[in-house]
Amino acid sequence: MKITALVENTVPEGLAEQLGLGKEHGLSLYIEACGHKILFDMGQSGLFARNAAALGVDLAAVDLAVLSHGHYDHGGGLARFLELNSTAPVYLNEHAFEPHYHGAERYIGLDPALAASPRLHLTGEEAVLAPGLTLAACNRRPRRYDLGSFGLTVQEGGAFQPEDFRHEHYLLIEEAGRRVLISGCSHKGILNIVDWFRPDVLVGGFHFSGLPLDETLAGYARQLDSSGAVFYTCHCTGRPQYEFMARQMSRLHYLSTGQTIEL
Repeated sequence: MKITALVENTVPEGLAEQLGLGKEHGLSLYIEACGHKILFDMGQSGLFARNAAALGVDLAAVDLAVLSHGHYDHGGGLARFLELNSTAPVYLNEHAFEPHYHGAERYIGLDPALAASPRLHLTGEEAVLAPGLTLAACNRRPRRYDLGSFGLTVQEGGAFQPEDFRHEHYLLIEEAGRRVLISGCSHKGILNIVDWFRPDVLVGGFHFSGLPLDETLAGYARQLDSSGAVFYTCHCTGRPQYEFMARQMSRLHYLSTGQTIEL
């Protein structure tokens, strides 16, 4: 299994200089697993595609794509992917096109014009995409840990309600006897997600950016470490939070633009 970060908030200086890779607040991963070439999220612009070309990744050869949730920094490049790839289905949750906001003014959702595309496949609580590839939303599972909605809202009936992140789902890859979970932002709580899936490896954001570097965060880190999983985090975790948590965890790594994991 191979996972490459096509775009993320950071890029190592060496790769930026050698390959001309760019960075942005967003996430896009290219995955080869279970005999498939998978695109997981598309960042907030077309940058993921420019980086893919620089890295030698052929997006036209991707045979399925997943959008983790309905926010612009993961689905802003969706239109560009549909232009570059004429065949791959794109799987996203049935709630992904609901109007998502930060507060009551800043729209952070997807381009509603794309909702009519026949390439999009809306999923519910769970969907098996292929042998070894399962999408799960976990909306019916109890959340033991609640960090709130982070000021994010969804518009319902003309009113703004705190997000419950029902539009977010996770890709479980089961290959070679291992459970590898891919998460975009882990809005439903990284501690909950680890409880639900018990993965051997988890790749994705923790949504801890902005949290104080205190004993509470240290406790979260120790609890994650006790799960026994290996973590490759990125994007919305935050670099200061990552560096703080890494002192509490034995299997925490950072995945930047242009870097590849081989499992």
